[in-house]
Amino acid sequence: MGKYVKKIFAGSSNPALAKKIADRCGTSLGDITIEKFSDGELWVKYEENLRGNDVFIIQSTNAPADHIVELALLIDAAKRASAQRINVVMPYFGYSRQDRKDEPRVPISAKVMMDIFIKAGADRIVTMDLHSTQIQGFSSKPVDNIYGSLVLMPELELHFKKISSTDDLTVLIPDMGSSKLGQSYAK
Repeated sequence: MGKYVKKIFAGSSNPALAKKIADRCGTSLGDITIEKFSDGELWVKYEENLRGNDVFIIQSTNAPADHIVELALLIDAAKRASAQRINVVMPYFGYSRQDRKDEPRVPISAKVMMDIFIKAGADRIVTMDLHSTQIQGFSSKPVDNIYGSLVLMPELELHFKKISSTDDLTVLIPDMGSSKLGQSYAK
């Protein structure tokens, strides 16, 4: 058995971020084709061999919803190309605020999204600042939630050195589901 090769691919949600990540990892982005047919359907193709490789797909699932479909197609294509492991790096997890059934006749959309990616073939999902950490439990596969505060806070501290008291700063959160996240930033 040979050494695993790690290949990084960018979805269309944020190719500039994907390039920066690849650069930081000392590699280049893998060759991929993503097209849209005249009827709006997406088509994806890996332009290189993935057999036996660790694949990292960088794709946020923010609007438009095409980013979600594209990610599912990229995962499925990597699986069908015999990738050893499929790692989804999702800097923004769309629908994560819909993490519970808070009234009758509504979906748990964050669970639906997780199911789509796991069923498509993802072996691991890495995301940032999930709205609620309970989302990690929606998956049968590992989900790593990275806190942006580890990177963001030192930058903010440099930027806000002029502020003499933390009383002059306020951390806002969209709702109680992200209270732990807000508390981590406030510290």
